Amino acid sequence: MMRPPPRDGAASAGPSRSAAQFAAAGAPPAAWSGAGARSSAANDPWARFGWLMAVIWLVFLIYPVLALLRSTAPVAWIIVGWVTLVAFIVLYVAGFMHGMRGGGGLGKTPSVRQWATFAALIVCALLSIPAEGGSALSFLPFIMSFASYGLTRTWHWIATVGAVAVTALCVFLIPGGIDYLSLLAIVGLLGVVNTVSTWLIVRSAQAERLGLELATSEGREAVARDVHDLIGHSLTVVGLKAQLVRRLMESDPERAKAELADIEALTAEAIAGVRASVTEARGATLVEQLAASRAALESAEIRVRVEGAPSALSPVQSLTASWILREATTNALRHSRARAVRVLIAPGSLVVEDDGAGPGDREGNGIRGMRERAAAAGAALTVRPLANSGTRVELTW
Repeated sequence: MMRPPPRDGAASAGPSRSAAQFAAAGAPPAAWSGAGARSSAANDPWARFGWLMAVIWLVFLIYPVLALLRSTAPVAWIIVGWVTLVAFIVLYVAGFMHGMRGGGGLGKTPSVRQWATFAALIVCALLSIPAEGGSALSFLPFIMSFASYGLTRTWHWIATVGAVAVTALCVFLIPGGIDYLSLLAIVGLLGVVNTVSTWLIVRSAQAERLGLELATSEGREAVARDVHDLIGHSLTVVGLKAQLVRRLMESDPERAKAELADIEALTAEAIAGVRASVTEARGATLVEQLAASRAALESAEIRVRVEGAPSALSPVQSLTASWILREATTNALRHSRARAVRVLIAPGSLVVEDDGAGPGDREGNGIRGMRERAAAAGAALTVRPLANSGTRVELTW
């Protein structure tokens, strides 16, 4: 194992060894990105335990620790080195957790706290140089990852180019710096990994937003067609009957009254249809629909058990899932004579089970409508009886 001689008043950890380990430590960015891009709902395990990923990768700061233990620098600088190392760890983990809870980065505007944390990480790395020497380069992968996943795309490039440049200068200009050549390769590789992974994450988020906008637009167009067809038909019939009433008012008052009653019924039907279409256009979220379904079922003395969290589904999937849940709730209330309903939400799936009479042999308009809505969303819907009694409605992507 090669170990460079002490330089600048410091003893350095073996670069060959640390560089090999940093090949695995291309992980800080991957771990950071997964958390930063996720939803921070209170019941999301990532929002509660994802910070452990930051702690795991901090094991690679063992090399600055070894450098401090072997350092021949003045005691004051060694103390500063230990303080800055601890501060770096605290700041990195705190910034990781803050980013997971909506602190910004990857398409979102970073908060002031994220900027301050980034600046403090750089200061800690700089203050550690007198005591650690070249081993202070071990902080660069963490700084690069923080900039890539916690700040903006511009600062990703600034941090990546800056880290590569600083490492290259140390390798080629400082006496004995060639020992850090493997670390230069790791920093360069890490820059490529960060660039590709952040690009993919941003593209995925953009695709999901476009999908949500498309689903919303298609839903509005469908409602607009429904309202147009309903109003057009109803107003046409009402207009014809109104003309007939005007002609019959003197010659046949009784028939005129009957036609007026038909007009009232048609008007009420049209109003009800418009209200139903507008209610659907409002598109209740899955969270809202869960609450509404629970209230409706419990009011009918049907027990409800919900497993999983709405955040397990993407916004686009939630639109379809809320509609399927509403229809399944309606079927359970009207036809199943169920005593209990179980709703299971997992990544890519929604399951609604009841212990009622079962779906029967015929497929009604409700189930056909659910199949059509699922197919339009690129999902599959299965409706089948359970082993003992009841119905299982399963929506999967």
